[in-house]
This record gives sequence, C-alpha cells and structure tokens, in this order.
Amino acid sequence: MQPSDNHQLTEDVIKYVVARKTIREESVDRVIAVINEIPLTLFVNGKEIVTLLCSGEHPGALAVGFLRSEGLIDNRESIVDISLDEVKGAVSVTLNKDPLLEKSSLVKRTITSGCGKGTMFYHAIDSLLNAKIESSLTVTSDQIFLLMSQLNRESTLYKYTRGVHNVALATPHSILFSRSDIGRHNAVDMIGGECFLKNIPLDDKLLLTTGRITSEVLLKTARMRTPFLISRNVATYHSITLGQRLGITLIGDVRGNKFAVYTHPERVEL
Repeated sequence: MQPSDNHQLTEDVIKYVVARKTIREESVDRVIAVINEIPLTLFVNGKEIVTLLCSGEHPGALAVGFLRSEGLIDNRESIVDISLDEVKGAVSVTLNKDPLLEKSSLVKRTITSGCGKGTMFYHAIDSLLNAKIESSLTVTSDQIFLLMSQLNRESTLYKYTRGVHNVALATPHSILFSRSDIGRHNAVDMIGGECFLKNIPLDDKLLLTTGRITSEVLLKTARMRTPFLISRNVATYHSITLGQRLGITLIGDVRGNKFAVYTHPERVEL
C-alpha cells in the first residue's frame, strides 16, 4: 500500500484572517492565510495519556507515530483498533496489551506545538545505543541539494501560511511523501506512524526536514531506524553527540550550494 497524498489545503487546516500588512510607511488591510492549531487528545486502551497541539492532519498516523517513537508499541500486531472522534478531537488506540502504560511515571500531559521540548517521555537512550544504526547507504552532494530543493518546492502549506514545518521521507533519488505540521516533531511522527502501519522499510531511507535538528527529532529518527537526517536548518550540540553515538548521519544548513555534515561523513560522497 502506498502512502496517502500529501496535505490538502482544506478549511480545517487553513484559516483566513484580516491583518494589517505594513511595508515601510504604508499599511493596508488584507486577508491572509494562517495555519490552524487544534488539541488532539490521545487515548490508549481508554486511558487519556497526552494532548498533542497540531494542525489536525493525519491524526491516526500522528497518534501511532507518537506511540512508536516513545517506545510504547513495537509491532503492528499490537494495534487492535484506531478510531477518530472529530467532534471531541480525540484519537483512541486499542492495544492488545499495555504493560508500559502501567508505569506511574506516565501521566497525562499536553505537548506543545512549538520549539519547546515536545516529547512526553524522554527515555534513557540505553536501548537505542545497544542497537546502533549500521548502514551502507550513501548520498552524493548533488542528491542532497536536489532533495532539499524538491522539499521546498512541494511545501505548499508553508507557502500559503508560513506557519508549518515540513518533513519528508526520501530515497537518495527522490522524495516519496511529505507531511507538514506546526510542530516538527508531529510531522516526524506522522511519517513514522504511516510507515509503521503500512510496513514501509526505513533503513534504506532519508528523513528530510525544514526545522532545526534537536535531540527530540534525532531520537525519533533513531527509533525509526533511519540512517540519515537532513535539514535546511542547523543542529543542536546535543543532537550531534547523540547522532554520532547512535549511528545517524546528520546533515544541516542545506542552503544554496553548501551544507554541513555533523556526523558520520563517510556516507556522503562529494
């Protein structure tokens, strides 16, 4: 099964407001497009565990991707049912067992959509370090430039609103599909969730993003077992140290004819 089409420009995702646009000394009232922001509450086996602030797109994939990246599910067979209540803004995921959810540390929280820490359970990384990513996949500098250029061209929702981050799954040759959201971590989880549900392999893929590379996004990438994380923005020091230890090639600041390879440069051919 192929991934669904990229985002649709619907009234649920885009809202229109009147704003006073000012350029130098001139001002004029104009109707502009802005991205929507809604709370999406996630229930697992009837228990409310988190509220994600998001644009509202692909709620099922977002919920599954979040649970997967947090280590709460590890195979598709554990998912019995996924249901969406659009009126209440809730996604209910039924699992055949939930031993991790019995931990007293797992308390209901709201995850911000912005650039603050967007992870509910910041696990110790011991389990990931014990399974360091080993990959023979390589990319060339030309492929990096072409992929980032393609992502920028396809970022329709960003062009309309300037209010989202874009994330794409790609091979070295082309983008397979992309997702957009007000939180870059949500967009990563949408892709991870869809690949998890449709059994799309990730060990031979690249993850592209327009947002800053943080440790949170890096750990989600590691959980997906994707060997490349590439952004037009820069990486934080913590994400770089984790990327080196976890076996992920981090490439940032892809702009014009330049980029920076922070970790595992042996996978990049100039």
